[in-house]
Amino acid sequence: MSDLPDTDFTQRFIFDDRDVRGEWVSLDQSYAEVLARHPYPKPVAALLGELMAATALLVGALKFDGLLVLQARSQGPIPLLMVECSGDREIRGVARYEAEQIADNASLEQLMPDGHLTLTIDPIKGQRYQGTVDLDGANLSECFTNYFVQSQQLNTRFWLDTSTGKARGLLLQQLPRDRQPDDEEREESWQHVVALAHTLKLDEWALDNEILLHRLYHEDAVRLFDIEPLRFHCSCSRERSGNALVSLGEADAKALVVECGGKIEIDCQFCNERYLFDAGDVAQLFAGGGTASASETRH
Repeated sequence: MSDLPDTDFTQRFIFDDRDVRGEWVSLDQSYAEVLARHPYPKPVAALLGELMAATALLVGALKFDGLLVLQARSQGPIPLLMVECSGDREIRGVARYEAEQIADNASLEQLMPDGHLTLTIDPIKGQRYQGTVDLDGANLSECFTNYFVQSQQLNTRFWLDTSTGKARGLLLQQLPRDRQPDDEEREESWQHVVALAHTLKLDEWALDNEILLHRLYHEDAVRLFDIEPLRFHCSCSRERSGNALVSLGEADAKALVVECGGKIEIDCQFCNERYLFDAGDVAQLFAGGGTASASETRH
């Protein structure tokens, strides 16, 4: 994991006397790594950070082996936001945008009109799941809340923020009936914890989770669990790029070298790593020599 695991993590908490659980997320270094690779305008960077926070919250809640992918798509100035996080808690993200159409004070509806949100869970073992809903909230926090209202039986609320320079988030979720069997009591309890979360101020996102929990729920019995680290990692590699060329077939791969002026360039959309393959590299691939004698690569 990262040399500084406490900069990027999720942290679970639970109410001892209520059927409610929660999860915090803080992404510092991994968010900075994503922004360092692309010169995103501020509104794009903010939305991508919020999507990263939401993805990390879901991975923290689901606890599975595989890959979780969130994609927000539209026909507007931001046609794509995409974040991937593995069960090993390695996260990466990317955005596509039209810079000349993006105003600093633009709303989500202006940036991603008629957009939709797709959640894909691709486990190593088991069945792949995918669900899609419209981006029908004033912000991504509302969109994720609405997603769970439509697709899940348990009440769930999201709060997402990047105002501190970190990607931060809070998830609250009502648990199955246990400590509070009465319907009215359960509903009042849920409204209580949500109402207090709504009092969270922008400058408080910079505080430690323990302090935040005390400020919000100092009259409740709440247990805060250990942090679960995350880190930025891109799964691209020269080997995977070589495999993509092999999948084209030898004739087409050699023709592509000629078409590209003697050198094929394969760029990773997530991290901007560039992998170069010339005629000798392609011949080596199809001769079974792999990519051991790599052509020069550069960022």
